[in-house]
Amino acid sequence: MSFWEKIRVWRKREEKPISEVRGQLGETAAKKHLSRLGLKFLTANFKSERGEIDLVFRDEDCLVFVEVKTRTAGGWVRPAAYVNARKRRLLSQTALDYLKLLKQPPVKIRFDIVEVLLKEGVVTEIRHLPNTFVMAKPYRYG
Repeated sequence: MSFWEKIRVWRKREEKPISEVRGQLGETAAKKHLSRLGLKFLTANFKSERGEIDLVFRDEDCLVFVEVKTRTAGGWVRPAAYVNARKRRLLSQTALDYLKLLKQPPVKIRFDIVEVLLKEGVVTEIRHLPNTFVMAKPYRYG
């Protein structure tokens, strides 16, 4: 590979889509915010074949699965509105995959959403919405 080809490969690797950059910024801000609230960080970007969970925390005896929604400030719709029924189902399935990895511990779980609002690439507001939804119907007990 020539020197210039190496430079091109290196530059392409560095260029990330703006949505990915925004998402990383939002997840970092959400992680710091939740840690300041006393939740214990466990992992980020847990992936299974069924989906991805942005952040996983522990809040005393409860596992907290967090979906982070980052948007620019001034939109008409709250970022949490983008967590529709399909997304809730995928999050439920992925949470079950996470619990399976832990050998099905007898713990409480909850699903939180963190809305991160940006203005010109800077975090202007963080909204933590605890226990936003319950596990999707076919996957929960009772």
